[in-house]
Amino acid sequence: MTWADIDWAALERLRGLFLSGAAAHGAYWTSADDLASYDFTYGERIGWKWDAVLRELDLRGWKPLVPAPARPERPRGTDEDGVAVLDWGCGSGVAGRRVVRWLGADGVDVFRVWDRSALAAGFAADAAHAAFSRLAVEQVTPGFLASDEPIGVLVISHVLTELPAEDLRALRGLAARTSAILWVEPGTPEASRALVEIREQLRGRFRLVAPCTHQAGCGLLAPANSRHWCHHFAAPPAEIFSDSNWVKFGQRAGIDLRSLPYSFLALERGSAHPDSAGAAGLSRVIGEPRVYKGFAKVLSCDADGVRELTQQKRDAPGLFRELKRPAGALLYRWTRKGDRVTGGERLAAPTGQRASPN
Repeated sequence: MTWADIDWAALERLRGLFLSGAAAHGAYWTSADDLASYDFTYGERIGWKWDAVLRELDLRGWKPLVPAPARPERPRGTDEDGVAVLDWGCGSGVAGRRVVRWLGADGVDVFRVWDRSALAAGFAADAAHAAFSRLAVEQVTPGFLASDEPIGVLVISHVLTELPAEDLRALRGLAARTSAILWVEPGTPEASRALVEIREQLRGRFRLVAPCTHQAGCGLLAPANSRHWCHHFAAPPAEIFSDSNWVKFGQRAGIDLRSLPYSFLALERGSAHPDSAGAAGLSRVIGEPRVYKGFAKVLSCDADGVRELTQQKRDAPGLFRELKRPAGALLYRWTRKGDRVTGGERLAAPTGQRASPN
């Protein structure tokens, strides 16, 4: 797929379905060309959100340690450290491919895809084969979904806005078979609050890896925080702003290429890992800092809840400059006097790993 191959009419039809909510009422893919055009444009923007999430998990020093089921057709020993991955509601499969690349294709025992559209599942499987030639790829059958077979890592992306109630119930049932869940949604208030509800339902059975820095109830459920929602911002690759094709896409789609809000959850079953990257005492900034002349305000989440904090430039000029130009996951250990931040140490990448500025 190249920009010359894009089916603009298909993209406009799909965007109309997504914006109107009609996508929730039936299959909307009509051809492989639909999926290819979507994957190359809107799908790539979703991929940038996943990149931001996966960079944050690297920053926290976490990867799922999920042994895959034995696969007798493979040579002995090749799957000892592998994981099984299921991209549920895969669409074009961009989310699953990002996760496989992050894990390393050689460390993935089997990559499975499922979508209510057989056309989408077939496209996602073919795209995974093309991206990772040695990867075992399977389209999931109804029998697998109804079975008790372990799933491994469950990948879910941008489904809540179009998910019928019965599919959401089925998805919750799949959680009982997973060892880790990676879930990304648009950063809208509605999608965020739906994810918070799911978080609360699962936190007794799963450890909260991210974006939370604690295992307590969500502080956004406090009445005083009813106007807030848990969302963050990904940075698109800088080069797209000088790429006339992406500029044209943004204009035709009516979207701001700079804005990539998202909400997400990363969970693992039980407490298989200790709190990684020294999460104790960390706070996560929700949204983006609001910077004014001489001070900044942040909505900060930690084990004590969600509260608005103020940081005066004169107290910590370097920290003020950081907050003025935020990039990446905003994870800090604050020094505070009440709701006033007098200093802060940002979480650094684990030794030997360089955190991406984006």
